[in-house]
Amino acid sequence: MIPKIRTGTGGTYGLIRYLFGPGRQDEHTDQHVVASWNGFAPDPGRNPHHTLAQLANQLDQPVKAIGNRAPATTIWHCSVRADPGDRHLDDNDWATIARRIVHATGIAPHGDTTACRWVAVRHADDHIHIAATLVRQDGRLAGLSFDRRKAQAEARRIEKDYGLRQLTPGDGTAAKNPTTQERWKAERTGRTETPREALREAVRQAVAGAATEAEFFDRLREAGLRVKLRHAPSGDVLGYNVALPGDRNRNSEPVWFAGSTLAPDLSLPRIRRRLTDAPTGTAPPRTGRSAPARTRREAADAAERATALLDHGGDEAAAQLVGAGELLDALAQTSPAATRAELRDAARAFERATRSHVRAENADIRALRSAARAIVHAGTALGRGEDGGATAMVLSTLVLLTLAAARWHSARGHAQQAAASRQAAEHLRAAYQQSAATPLRTMREKAQALPEPERRRHEATIRAALGEPDTRAGNQARTTERFDALAATLAEAEKAGHDPKAFLEEAADRRELASARDTDAVLVWRIRRLADLPALPSSTSKPKAGTIPTKKAPGRTITRPATSTPARPTADPHRPAPRR
Repeated sequence: MIPKIRTGTGGTYGLIRYLFGPGRQDEHTDQHVVASWNGFAPDPGRNPHHTLAQLANQLDQPVKAIGNRAPATTIWHCSVRADPGDRHLDDNDWATIARRIVHATGIAPHGDTTACRWVAVRHADDHIHIAATLVRQDGRLAGLSFDRRKAQAEARRIEKDYGLRQLTPGDGTAAKNPTTQERWKAERTGRTETPREALREAVRQAVAGAATEAEFFDRLREAGLRVKLRHAPSGDVLGYNVALPGDRNRNSEPVWFAGSTLAPDLSLPRIRRRLTDAPTGTAPPRTGRSAPARTRREAADAAERATALLDHGGDEAAAQLVGAGELLDALAQTSPAATRAELRDAARAFERATRSHVRAENADIRALRSAARAIVHAGTALGRGEDGGATAMVLSTLVLLTLAAARWHSARGHAQQAAASRQAAEHLRAAYQQSAATPLRTMREKAQALPEPERRRHEATIRAALGEPDTRAGNQARTTERFDALAATLAEAEKAGHDPKAFLEEAADRRELASARDTDAVLVWRIRRLADLPALPSSTSKPKAGTIPTKKAPGRTITRPATSTPARPTADPHRPAPRR
């Protein structure tokens, strides 16, 4: 159940006319009063002798009685909406709910006969509207301190008492939702999201990895936003406002949003605090890998260290969540087209997980911010080759990071942030499966091209490291396909001069594996980072059907007809990648 409170000026006639009217899209039906301050308020919906003006005049009477002493804000409007999956509530249920809300918020405490006047109107099955005036009948002003917080707390109690879906309680750190008017305007103009939501995402992406305040403002302008700075008389910048091009009000003026109204952590003072963890430069040593691939591998290392801090459970991990949010925003901007939508959804979901009342003033998040900066400057990654494999590598680590964030928030009772972390993990899993399909298939093919004794040896090493007994009958039994990608990775590490057993044990001991859906895939990416192996190994070269390679002379290969010896079966190229 969601209560939403708004306040306004002037008389109540405009609000009453809307509540009893047809609605913006003729969605209002059977408009009528279900409860009121005295139980006898005019009901223009059910009584033809009552008018809208009569109801509005009775509501406004205490305000008019005090004349010039009336406050600037005189209207209190609260909509209370049930969840779509909740059971049907009748008029008596909604009347009781309305009385509980006005009591909890201080509009009309139980037994107070001189409280504010109010009326509850129902024009749909799933919600009511409570309209009230903010001058009490005894001439005093209503005391509405923390009315939104009190309404939310009462809604949680109502959900429990009526057996409704129980929503997660908030802690006051969530970003402000778009208003109804903003949503209607977005629909009229054909936008898929409101300007507030679009601007919030654009500002988040602009601050991701930014080194200076000037760079942050430059990124906003490069993203196509209108930017207006607020200056003190001394010339110092006090704050900023942003607007979408073409978004104008009825006076044809740009609709400006201050950073603090987009989200609590997007105010200029909060952004300046984040910029104190200035990222390092963006020119790492040159390697044979592309810049997007290299920066994603480095980001995976930074994310794994942040996961360790979250698993440790200290309050300093709160800052790591901010850095992880920047890393997700950087990836969402530069990801291949196939994974971009899921990564944008992951970044949007995790944004809620980056804010709580836990403060970590002295935490160092330069590594995560540097990783985000490097990814942004490296540009868009391709969805294939080493870029695609490196994307799968960093996403594998970020899945575990977001799950660690969910555990960290749950331990502190942050229900909304924990739920947002788990939602982000699901989006990351979907993006990971898309990125990992080709690399893991190539690794399986390489494993199946290994001599059988070598495959059995690597599988024995894997089972010993994971504590899994070999239940197959006979020492000459064929290897299973489950460990193919991991066996191929160990074979590559051994060929590069590393001890595969030592690398596997180090990868298994480095972080927890219980939250992973596919521990083998997690180990694959860890070992490939530890051994500095390519994220996408070269494909296994296979002879054409009906021929086999024959060595003719050094540096030259010819083919001859194949004998009747059956060829070794290859991996099914359509087999899906294991779930993370």
